[in-house]
Amino acid sequence: MSYKVFALKWRPKNFDEIVGQDHVVGTLKNAIQKNRLANAYLFAGPRGIGKTSTARILAKSLNCKDGPTVSPCQKCASCLDITNSRSLDVIEIDGASNRGIDEIRVLRENVKFPPSIGKYKIYIIDEVHMLTTEAFNALLKTLEEPPEFVKFIFATTHPNKVLPTILSRCQRLDFRRIPVVEIIAQLEKIISAENIKIDKDVLFAIARSSDGALRDAESLLDQLSSFAEGKISLDDINSILGVVEHDALFQITDHIIRKDPKATLELFNKIIDEGKDINLFLSNLIEHFRNLMIAKITKADSKLIDLPQELCEKLLQQSQNFTLEEIFGVFNTLVNAQEMGKRLESARIPLEISLIKLAHDKRAANTTPAPVEKKAEHKDKTGPKPGSETKNNLEPVHEEKHEDKKESSGGSVENIREGWHNIVERISKIKMHVATYLNEGNLVSLEHNTLTISFPKNCSLHKESLDKKENKEIVEKIISETCAVSPRVNFVLSKEELRRDDAQSSPLLKSALDAFGARIIREII
Repeated sequence: MSYKVFALKWRPKNFDEIVGQDHVVGTLKNAIQKNRLANAYLFAGPRGIGKTSTARILAKSLNCKDGPTVSPCQKCASCLDITNSRSLDVIEIDGASNRGIDEIRVLRENVKFPPSIGKYKIYIIDEVHMLTTEAFNALLKTLEEPPEFVKFIFATTHPNKVLPTILSRCQRLDFRRIPVVEIIAQLEKIISAENIKIDKDVLFAIARSSDGALRDAESLLDQLSSFAEGKISLDDINSILGVVEHDALFQITDHIIRKDPKATLELFNKIIDEGKDINLFLSNLIEHFRNLMIAKITKADSKLIDLPQELCEKLLQQSQNFTLEEIFGVFNTLVNAQEMGKRLESARIPLEISLIKLAHDKRAANTTPAPVEKKAEHKDKTGPKPGSETKNNLEPVHEEKHEDKKESSGGSVENIREGWHNIVERISKIKMHVATYLNEGNLVSLEHNTLTISFPKNCSLHKESLDKKENKEIVEKIISETCAVSPRVNFVLSKEELRRDDAQSSPLLKSALDAFGARIIREII
């Protein structure tokens, strides 16, 4: 007997064997039991999730000798012919290769002939969105008023490409991607029946790489059973797919938590040296932080994370080391690396920079308030909440030296300027756009406990954004914690405009250009 691949051998034969599509199965069963079958059905959804298999099972249910029934006997001539794809009453058409008007005209001519054995003549058209507009139009009349013994079942991965006139004549059923847990359960049935020795972690890796497509998971398991000698291990699937196992994602995140850039870089290099795809690794790492976010919010709800419960618990434990704001910051950093990687010949450089940045930032120093002198605390009671940020590497600004200014502020503008780099750095971890806007400002004076920061008159957007209560509080708070003074901040516009050469010398812009070896193509001021 010839070998049969798993995707065909384990194809569902009845409604109860369909995996992950309970809503579709329930609808079709009710329609059969209540004799409320539509003239045409449209099965829509991603590849490999059971659309064509469901269409065959529906055809079998209608043409079984006991049918219409929700439980076809699988033994009569009609059931056997449909199972073996040789039924004269169930015509399967590939919409990609039979997409023209001539093929549809032939179909229209054959529709009028009754079925040879079964009760219905059933047309299953796969990838129906590939039909031409002319072919769709030729099908309209037949589709709307077919003979009583004819049923149409269309399958497509792109329902948006099907003409509205066709959609309006069909009952649409949307198929869903199959959850990882359900794919693993089906794979366990297969390995048990096929006597395959395999690590449990491998099943998870297969299910995760299939992206919700059971057919892909079954095909990969089939490939592994031929590739591996003896028991299938995680190394076998890693060598075939180049996937990054979850342990590596947890480890590199632990290095980021411990602020160990050397260990982070070494682990990343090891992953790449093993032949893993850099873009796939980056996508997996972004997904890992997404899972950390969901675990933190939902307390490890496995339904929302779509991972085994033990991994969800591990995610919950690791997520306790981050605030939501810090997770959002990691997202931004990794997505920026992903976008920059598309523009460079090497995706490795932006990702290495991002990983080192994430592991190098002294988060504890940025979030733990510095002690504030009692004198400053007392004076802060009369003013708004502290918090704000400004521009680094500023040119010296003339300031009149009056004793009453220093007494009222607890310091001088020079003291704030000296700590300005740390202030900007800390604010960038809270709100990057606040730090970016402040980088265009200039420290003017510290007078009567008010720090004045000016912006060119064509940067009014910066001033308006920073004047918002929540942003101003951030700036004042960080200044207070960093410099042991608690001034109010006042943002003003100067009479000068920001020049093109000034824009290019912006410290933030310059650091970004240096980090990625980039150059300015066009400036918008």
